[in-house]
Amino acid sequence: MNAVVQALQEALGADSVRVDPDVTATYSRDMMPLAPVGQPLAVVFPENAEQVQAVVRICAGAGVPIVPRGAGSGLSGAANAIDGCVMLVTTRMNAILEIDQDNRLAVVEPGVVNLDLRDAVEKHGLFYPPDPSSYDWCSIGGNLSTNAGGLCCVKYGVTTDSVLGLEVVLADGSLLKTGRRTVKGVAGYDLTKLFIGSEGTLGVITKAVLALRPLPQAPATLVAAFSTTAAAGVAVTNIVRSGTVPSLMEIMDAVSIKAVEQHLKTEVGPPGCEALLLCQSDSGGEVARLELEKVELACQAAGADMTYVTTDLAEGRMLLTARRAVLTALEVYGAWLTDDVCVPRTAIADLIAGCQTISERHRVKIAVVGHAGDGNMHPTLVYDPADADEFARARIAFDEILELGLGLGGTVTGEHGIGKIKREWLAREIGPVGLAVHRSIKQALDPGNLFNPGSMFAME
Repeated sequence: MNAVVQALQEALGADSVRVDPDVTATYSRDMMPLAPVGQPLAVVFPENAEQVQAVVRICAGAGVPIVPRGAGSGLSGAANAIDGCVMLVTTRMNAILEIDQDNRLAVVEPGVVNLDLRDAVEKHGLFYPPDPSSYDWCSIGGNLSTNAGGLCCVKYGVTTDSVLGLEVVLADGSLLKTGRRTVKGVAGYDLTKLFIGSEGTLGVITKAVLALRPLPQAPATLVAAFSTTAAAGVAVTNIVRSGTVPSLMEIMDAVSIKAVEQHLKTEVGPPGCEALLLCQSDSGGEVARLELEKVELACQAAGADMTYVTTDLAEGRMLLTARRAVLTALEVYGAWLTDDVCVPRTAIADLIAGCQTISERHRVKIAVVGHAGDGNMHPTLVYDPADADEFARARIAFDEILELGLGLGGTVTGEHGIGKIKREWLAREIGPVGLAVHRSIKQALDPGNLFNPGSMFAME
């Protein structure tokens, strides 16, 4: 192992290879407290694709596993270390290499922070849609590896919908280029989409060609309050049925509302509010007005107790801040553990009701927020980390929420990924044939099981 560390230092420089246990522990896990974590041999910080190739070749030659890592904002344990691995951290590869205004694309390295990219392209009148809640610190590489979503998915899709091509270092150290720079292209297998969402199990992404959109208009915002979650669920169905596609449609349950009000020291919903629906339209002008008018009518038809529409940008931002602040707000009650299930939009109310039942059964506080526009819900459990019994109950509740989501015709993850926490649930969702196909792909691209072994699924 000393020889491996020495080789890494010679290839990258001593400053780019850390072995101090206090330092390696810092980079050994993401934000998921339930996922297992090991002790890395070293943490490396390559600065370009050539250095990534060198790391891969050194580790492959010595049989040392590699766990790719971005900013560490993940919520599935996909970036968690295993004992004796090398953590390959991409944060120093943070250059925006190109912004092509005429072809509406950007070429970036994986360490670029999502918000930094959005700010950079905005200066050119362009827009990068994917916006995870951690967009102010999560990296593009991590977004690609987990196929991250965000609040704007209802209109603009998830990360994969904004990717044209990739550059990936494979297990033998070779550099693969996938995709294209053109709007259309169907030559060969879609290898780009194969690597997106693969959670670092097939290779290390070193560059991405991203599709951009024209900068949308300043959003108009609607908020609707409901005395029951069932009524809010009906409203979502009504909005979808109306054919309206808002740029954002979020839902908050009563627990989330109360926590945010306490955190922000402001009223978010009226007294007795059990569910809040927040929608935006970025179509601009009369189109936005008509879209939100349809949304408002759909909410009123579902029995909304209050609807409010504003074109004031500051007011809209304030309402959106309330939604984004939920996880921080819940810390007033204890540590949080957020789940990630996606159900048919018609089943949102059933999921929220089911979470309330699970909460009562296991005596664990559960707040539910999520992207109502695509059915991706984030039930978040709050517990006392010093109370072993309460933590155990939270762990059981976490799994029961996944079972509930599958039972409602959904999936165990809409945007956070499988990682090391939901491996058995992936097997259950995709079945033995699907799992065999996954293993075959992994075996073909990474026969030595070099990249992130044990994440997503185990090799037989």
